[in-house]
Amino acid sequence: MTEVADNKQDRFTRRQVDKFAQRRTELAQAALITLSELGYARTSLREIAQNSEFSHGVLHYYFRDKVELITHCVRQYKAECVKRYDEVVDTARTAEELATGFGAAMAATLRADARLHRLWYDMRNQSLFEPVFREDVVEIDQSLERMIWRIVVGYGTLREQPLVVAAPIAYAMFDGLFQQALFKFVSGDEQAAVELATTTADMLRRLVTPTS
Repeated sequence: MTEVADNKQDRFTRRQVDKFAQRRTELAQAALITLSELGYARTSLREIAQNSEFSHGVLHYYFRDKVELITHCVRQYKAECVKRYDEVVDTARTAEELATGFGAAMAATLRADARLHRLWYDMRNQSLFEPVFREDVVEIDQSLERMIWRIVVGYGTLREQPLVVAAPIAYAMFDGLFQQALFKFVSGDEQAAVELATTTADMLRRLVTPTS
């Protein structure tokens, strides 16, 4: 009898935890809009509450402060990004399909989610000054590096040629390309996404040993 009661209590506890996590996700999705428009420094929990359907009290119940909220938001969004790029690797049948697919994916996310990527770079820059962000930024950065490396390794495998760079260098190269394109895009350059697609694919092609 005691074992049955304990199992029921465990299931109830898991449901409560799941509901709490789901609610945090819902709140984070709503907050992303305000955060991505105003950035970290100009946004408070009260400001987010004023621009969403949730009260300041509700936000404070689920998140200790805006640091926890912004970290949750960025983690959630970047996890979705990783899945999208993994699909590019999984569906490419040739090296050229992978190169053009990668470039197209980079351009698409630049067009659709520029404000959200701007928020990530804002958070990463803030981590240089605020230690509270660093552990999460490092973890997210590492997940993005692994994502890029899976693409690079996948390309090399399809080309059946050795790579000429290590994972950190490959990540730095593509991250730099994207950040540069993001700056151009938010500054009104309508060709930024098109150029990003081209330069991304071209860069990937250069990361294998040329055929002699």
